[in-house]
Amino acid sequence: MPPIDRPTEARVLEIVFPDHTNHLGTLFGGQALAWMDKAAFLAASRYSRQIVVTARSEQVDFHVPVRKGQMVELIATVVSVGRTSMKIDVAMYTEDLISGARELCTRGTFTMIALDRDHKPTPVQPLPSPLLT
Repeated sequence: MPPIDRPTEARVLEIVFPDHTNHLGTLFGGQALAWMDKAAFLAASRYSRQIVVTARSEQVDFHVPVRKGQMVELIATVVSVGRTSMKIDVAMYTEDLISGARELCTRGTFTMIALDRDHKPTPVQPLPSPLLT
């Protein structure tokens, strides 16, 4: 049986429509957090190949506003693995679809827990050691 593929990254693209924005025409913070949580979920699921749930979100920094009509790319990366948990860094970039200008707009860290079929925490494979040079 071939080894299980365990990617450490997931990317999600979204477009900011009017119903995602506040009275200033910028992305609601709650919508940004929902998209970030989804990206973290995908990265943790792909890496662990388990059911996962969010245990914590921390240190979410909003750097620049995201405007209606802009695209966002969320890049979620597994940065550390505990016994049953994974820490996921999520960076959200805004991109103007006409000019192509990109800018980091939001970054945060999410802790995801792997669950077994009975919804109990279950061990996760450790991250591979970096190659020594």
